[in-house]
Amino acid sequence: MVIRLASLDMYRKVPLDLLEGTRRGSILSTVAILTMSTLFFLETKAYFSSTLGTSLALDSNQDPTVRVNFNITMMDLKCEFATIDAVSVLGTQQNVTKHITKFPIDQNGVRQGFRSRNRDQHDVLLFDAGVEETIEELHADGEDAVSLEDTTLQVALTENTYVFVDFFANWCSHCRDLAPTWETFAEVMYIAAEHRVDSQLEKDPNHPGHRYTDAEYDEAVKVELPVFIGKVDCVDHADLCMRYNIQAYPTLKFFVDGKEVGDYRGHRTVLELTHFISDMEKEHKGKNAVIKAEGAADFAAERTIQTPEHEELARALSAGRHRIKHSWNDEDHPGCMISGFLQVDRAPGNFHIQAQSKAHDLAAHMTNVSHIINHLSFGKPFSKQFLSYGLKNTPPGFLESTRPFDGNVYVTHNEHEAHHHYLKVITTEFEPGKGETRQQVVNGIYSREPNRAYQILQSSQLSLYRSDIVPGEFI
Repeated sequence: MVIRLASLDMYRKVPLDLLEGTRRGSILSTVAILTMSTLFFLETKAYFSSTLGTSLALDSNQDPTVRVNFNITMMDLKCEFATIDAVSVLGTQQNVTKHITKFPIDQNGVRQGFRSRNRDQHDVLLFDAGVEETIEELHADGEDAVSLEDTTLQVALTENTYVFVDFFANWCSHCRDLAPTWETFAEVMYIAAEHRVDSQLEKDPNHPGHRYTDAEYDEAVKVELPVFIGKVDCVDHADLCMRYNIQAYPTLKFFVDGKEVGDYRGHRTVLELTHFISDMEKEHKGKNAVIKAEGAADFAAERTIQTPEHEELARALSAGRHRIKHSWNDEDHPGCMISGFLQVDRAPGNFHIQAQSKAHDLAAHMTNVSHIINHLSFGKPFSKQFLSYGLKNTPPGFLESTRPFDGNVYVTHNEHEAHHHYLKVITTEFEPGKGETRQQVVNGIYSREPNRAYQILQSSQLSLYRSDIVPGEFI
């Protein structure tokens, strides 16, 4: 029985003298070892590394709107004329003023200090309702606002210390509304000058009564005239208006000693215009000097304030007069940087930057919408900290695909042209790396970093406009 158990061996070994190595077996063994080592290395590497996976699916984004972030520099468009409108196929159309900031840009492209926001000019009175006569009735006894052309304008600038010129177009509705006010304003200036001459004659013991000839009296009135009032029709004198960079009608320019000192941006009433002349004269001569326009305000009030409502309006306008700044040098401020964001419908549509004004009719041929897109993107912006590490798992060039316009320059070389930019916005969701924080601090409050971005497929086209349409930049 013991012998039988000893002979029972299920794990018998082959004697070594029966084993024989072969070359084929050595080769197969070597290949097997290399294969297993390679597989072990690759599996270990894959285990400790992340992989990039992409999939195409229907958009599950339920947000009704999307945020548009932009910073655009208009090279030759004043901030006061630059407006932003958003339009969608859902019927939404709005003039955007919230979250928009404008900075004037000097001739070297350097941003100036904070100056203005995107506000409508709804508070500027475009003409004086107290002037009830038509322009034809005011011209019945002659024109007090002198019509000028290139030569006569230069003569006026040479012979007069102060010159105030209305650059207008005969087709402009705002200009036609202003014409009676401007003529009445010129008439008030002449009345003030005549009053000063008559007062001097009465006070002069050597000249009791009026002893001037008509020609001498007219010359004396010209000497006492507070300001020379003129007007230039830019339709008939387009080259002259282009030389003075007239981009909108009417433009009221003030000159001192032959040099342009700024545009008038206040209320276009006779009384406010008169106060403006008085203020400019005090600024130029000094407060202690004799101010020829000082008494003109009384004549302006007598001429235009007919009712208690007119008097109340004049008092209200006077309260805000000194908050309006008129000085502006076109040579130093040719452009405008527009920065901010807006919420638009997640539907086909556009937003555009265009030259508009409630107080002016713009000259289409003088509107240049050449621009630089400093930044344009969609969605909630990433923090700088998140940009440095949070996008490690995204494909190469992913961040650039969300802002393809950044740094692009679009220049129009001819009149009645503008660039239109066409965008296809694609919602892209991604996952930051494992263990990476997704918190950002905004005004001391922690908020979750977005895991959604919007890639942009873009194309641009130079579009032509009719000669009577003001061009604009469409996106």
